[in-house]
Amino acid sequence: MNENTQQYYGTGRRKTSTARVYLRPGTGTITVNNKPIDVYFPSEMLKMTIRRPLVATETTEKFDILVRVSGGGYTGQAGALRHGIARALLVYNPELRPKLSESGFLTRDPRKVERKKYGRPGARKRFQFSKR
Repeated sequence: MNENTQQYYGTGRRKTSTARVYLRPGTGTITVNNKPIDVYFPSEMLKMTIRRPLVATETTEKFDILVRVSGGGYTGQAGALRHGIARALLVYNPELRPKLSESGFLTRDPRKVERKKYGRPGARKRFQFSKR
């Protein structure tokens, strides 16, 4: 990478996934963990989820996106990636904030798996009750 290449960074998180997103001026290719997005995410729904912030701000063909994502499953990683792209777009142009926050892309999804409690088979499930 040469000196004059501009790059915008954003970190996205969801559940236990973390995505480090780099936007570079380019043609619109998305690379996730050194693989094309079509190879890494098999589901069309997840790919659509990831591209939503770009579609909302009309920047789909403007950037090449490089992503390092770790933790969680496909859905969590896709959510983290979407969050990271939205944050990186803010670094690129702060005037995009109203569009992004109106669509809810800047809000970190706070839901996580609830821990298992002692004396129970799961977080909330109870063992079968018997009166006698």
